[in-house]
Amino acid sequence: MRTIKIATIATLLTALAAPVMADGDAKKGAKIFKKCKACHAVGEGAKNKVGPILTGIVDGEAGQNPDFKYSAAMVEAAEGGLVWDEENLEAFLTKPKEFMKKTKMSFAGLRKESEVEDIIAYLRSVE
Repeated sequence: MRTIKIATIATLLTALAAPVMADGDAKKGAKIFKKCKACHAVGEGAKNKVGPILTGIVDGEAGQNPDFKYSAAMVEAAEGGLVWDEENLEAFLTKPKEFMKKTKMSFAGLRKESEVEDIIAYLRSVE
């Protein structure tokens, strides 16, 4: 009986925690995205730069831009089925080199969880 209650509570907490990333502020994310603009673009008419276009990246499969030359690490991750869901984006945006060894992305990462949430909300808004 006690095991069922703990499992039920754990399931409930997991379900409640998952939507947290979706609560970011897209307007704040647009401002924070200025840190990314040197390498990435989004929206209509966006072009690849040092990094690929990020329009539609949220919940998209990794490495799918045919006009961008990805690192071997990203190609391998894409072949392994990496999807840029909120959890993976959060990990990558926080510590790119830790999430994916030998990535081309030179950005050190965002330190504040709220900034990561806001960037993801912004990226979701420009799909």
